[in-house]
Amino acid sequence: MTENTEARVALVTGGSAGLGLALGRELARSGWTVVTDGRSEERFQRADLPDRVTAVVGDLTDADHREALVAAVSAQDRLDLLVHNASTLGPLPMRSLAEVDVADLQQVWRTNIGGPLVLTSALLPWLRKADGVLLSISSDAAVHHYEGWGLYGASKAALDHVTLTYGAETGLRAYAVDPGDMRTAMHQDAFPGEDISDRPLPETVVPHLLALLAARPQSGRYRAVDLPVDVGGDVR
Repeated sequence: MTENTEARVALVTGGSAGLGLALGRELARSGWTVVTDGRSEERFQRADLPDRVTAVVGDLTDADHREALVAAVSAQDRLDLLVHNASTLGPLPMRSLAEVDVADLQQVWRTNIGGPLVLTSALLPWLRKADGVLLSISSDAAVHHYEGWGLYGASKAALDHVTLTYGAETGLRAYAVDPGDMRTAMHQDAFPGEDISDRPLPETVVPHLLALLAARPQSGRYRAVDLPVDVGGDVR
């Protein structure tokens, strides 16, 4: 990514709240054109998005919605960064693997791995043209085993694998990043009734992601906490 920042385009899924919203805002502040999506128009209205961010309301598992995202990228005729951030915990309250069924598996799999997989394929021509970056938001549940997190963790492990395989097959930089625990609505859903105010805000993770984009190391799985922050805030 050596060209003028003003020309760059990013697609960040799940951008109506949490890390997706924080990342989209910061990219826009840095001069990027950002396309994002989410299932709630009301959330986007509350988010007060910057002018450089275009929101497409819909569900990533819906083929028509994915076509709308592809059309939004096509209108820019460029894609420098694709971020798979949208995800679901699955049925709530979270439960053990012995208590879930095929329908639960399908719900989690379609959102956390199926949608990202086919959307990436559809957007590869623009990513290749820009020598862009594929970035998927992972979780420590992808590599560790926590009670109740089996479906979610398995889907994130699969997303890691698919993301890095895309990198191996295309030569594009591809990253799976574990952001760590964050103070988000999704994290609160996982711990109903608990006080999660000690978790860091998603905004604190964004500089680490930007540092990754600036450095463009070899494709791989990273923890955000291990990515050194560029003090100057530059996204080269």
